[in-house]
Amino acid sequence: MGRAQKYVLLGDATYPLQDWILKPYQEDENLTQRQLQFNYRLKRAHSVIENAFLRLKARWQILLKCDDCSLELLPTLVLACCILHNVCEAHDNPFNEEWLEGTEPTELPKPCQPAPAAMEDGRAEQVRELMCQYFESCGEG
Repeated sequence: MGRAQKYVLLGDATYPLQDWILKPYQEDENLTQRQLQFNYRLKRAHSVIENAFLRLKARWQILLKCDDCSLELLPTLVLACCILHNVCEAHDNPFNEEWLEGTEPTELPKPCQPAPAAMEDGRAEQVRELMCQYFESCGEG
């Protein structure tokens, strides 16, 4: 799009729009087709992330019961599982679908109420608009 962008996190409507948190446009009847497509693509990306975490937790089920390790060890444990998981995925190590049986998709913690408009960053709308244009230029998918 002609402008370098930094990485962003995906959030839902309850998060404040920041230049580092991408959130969907507020759903109403005034959304343009482009904005609807942006929301759809964001939702699809979110589902990919949820599936990745589901596979990670299924492959390394120690992550389901991290309450039996010390808090100091927890970041190292999670990082080790992520690295080993990526190595397995990169080398096409078979994923046993039966592992999913003990792993339920969990709703990630998020704010209960939408963030106040005062927390929104006006510059962040430019980032969202650039992404919206990019998604439009990519076509369907």
